[in-house]
Amino acid sequence: MKRQGKEIFYTISDLASEFDISTRSIRFYEEKNLISPRRTDGNQRIYSRRDHVRLKLILRGKRFGYSLEEISEIIGLTDFDLDEVEQIRKTLAMGQKKITDVRERINDLKLLEEELVSFQAKMDARLKELTSDE
Repeated sequence: MKRQGKEIFYTISDLASEFDISTRSIRFYEEKNLISPRRTDGNQRIYSRRDHVRLKLILRGKRFGYSLEEISEIIGLTDFDLDEVEQIRKTLAMGQKKITDVRERINDLKLLEEELVSFQAKMDARLKELTSDE
């Protein structure tokens, strides 16, 4: 993080280090228009506090399992006509859908675990049958 007058800005290296991601990832988010750094006279990328916050939101969204398209919607990049209340409502609805999806996956994994435990028990019993004569 650097200061230029009252303004705070970050280099690509600053962001990569802080968020423990590659500079290539940051450039990828730039290509997808999720962040938009300015350029210095020497063509170096300079990221604003806004870019910093957006990158933090992007990474949090990815961690929560959102697609880049969903993240773009959440941070308000796709629908410029939404006011803040509508944006929050849309984000809450997307969050509720994600919670439902996660709960369904948890249930599926629990069923899978039960099936695997049952299969293991059957195989263990069969192995004991086969080796009891030895």
